[in-house]
Amino acid sequence: MSALPTIFAAESQPDLPLHEQLVRTLRRAILAGHLPFNSRLPASRVLALDLGVSRSTVELAFSRLEAEGYVRRQVGVGSFVAIAARANKPVVRKTAAGLSQRGQMMVEAGACRDTKLPSFAFTAGQPDTTAFPRELWGKLTQQRWKKDGQTLMRYGDPQGLPELREAIAAYLAQSRGVACDAAQILVLTSSQQALQLIAQLLIDPDDTVWLEEPGYLGARNAMLSAGAKIIPVPVDHDGLNTDISSTLSPPKLIYSTPSHQYPLGITMSLPRRITLLAQAAQHNAWIIEDDYDSEFSYDQRPLPALQGLDQAGRVIYVGTFSKVLFPGLRIAYMVLPPDLMPAFTNARSAFDGHTPQLSQVVTADFMAQGHFAAHIRQMRLLYRSRRDLLVSCLQPLASQIQPININGGLQFAVEVTAGKESAWTAAGIAQGLALRPLSQFYLGAAKKEGWLLGYASLNNIQISSAVNTLTDLILKE
Repeated sequence: MSALPTIFAAESQPDLPLHEQLVRTLRRAILAGHLPFNSRLPASRVLALDLGVSRSTVELAFSRLEAEGYVRRQVGVGSFVAIAARANKPVVRKTAAGLSQRGQMMVEAGACRDTKLPSFAFTAGQPDTTAFPRELWGKLTQQRWKKDGQTLMRYGDPQGLPELREAIAAYLAQSRGVACDAAQILVLTSSQQALQLIAQLLIDPDDTVWLEEPGYLGARNAMLSAGAKIIPVPVDHDGLNTDISSTLSPPKLIYSTPSHQYPLGITMSLPRRITLLAQAAQHNAWIIEDDYDSEFSYDQRPLPALQGLDQAGRVIYVGTFSKVLFPGLRIAYMVLPPDLMPAFTNARSAFDGHTPQLSQVVTADFMAQGHFAAHIRQMRLLYRSRRDLLVSCLQPLASQIQPININGGLQFAVEVTAGKESAWTAAGIAQGLALRPLSQFYLGAAKKEGWLLGYASLNNIQISSAVNTLTDLILKE
């Protein structure tokens, strides 16, 4: 038996749900140093038996702590404490492992994993990889390997393969109104790598960063790892609220998802975009435009990218192929103002060299031969039909679950009956539903309660079955 049941019993708060009691107990134990950095936590099944609670209660608590950056989980290995105890004052200390202050901040900010729950129904951010043309991709790979295999085995350009950068620039100009050429494209392995590079190169400790509230946890973690002072800026029906932000401390950097706000799905209005650009120019601040899934807009044509409106060269545009092609491809990109490219290319080279050349050249061929555009059209139709089915299936639960901004993407947010998010989430996880709580995406006290429901990777039978499971657990309340 582990020591955790003793700690849990000593600090029990009967007025709180069991999973919340466990979250608070573990959080306090970690911060107090009772659970040292990198120590292994008991398996959820073992801890549930020791505490006399359900395994779903422990799983929900562990998932919460992972989302907050206190716990690191590795499938098949275990759950580990992800941060070291800190002093009461907000100064990050070096650990016994000898990490630098910045290294420790990166550890404490936590890793970013979009799929923090198992790949169950409603997992957000997952494209349908079964619908990807794998045979065509394999054929293109074989052709390139046969033709250029010797060259592709060598080290590549840290900025990215020129022909892929040309293809990306042409695509962005045509489909998103991005004003760039291939010289402004930096090819990376993920959008998270882009955010980390931006944070490390443009942010000094205590610099102010505006983040959307609610907002993407990966952006928050990247900025925290650089020691930034985070100011959450609320979003409303027009996107990031520039009226409120005008009263805040001037930022060094602003993170935004204007085309499809994450997680609420709002599209930033044109007046707000113009005002945001003006604020960035006024404060000499950078704007990160994270355009993670604008290819999938179902009910209206998406507004052109914010970057295309930028006359002052303050916008850094971030895109990825993980959603539109497949996550295992590991290709993303940034569109940088020209003056930033040398520094970012050098830093990227120092961090990990370059993206594998074979995957780059096959992606370039896939785009140049028209397969990319055809695949987007096919997936847009498929995902729209699945979105429509999920909305229809949820209608009988309209008094308990209300969808929010369903116009695009691989998922949409729903608001649930006040006070029910925690209990229904735990019950759903126990039934195999990946219910991502909306409350996790907020920094402030005011939060919407609900979930982020992914549907793109589910077929019609799976969608109907998942909603039936959800209905059963809600009606049992």
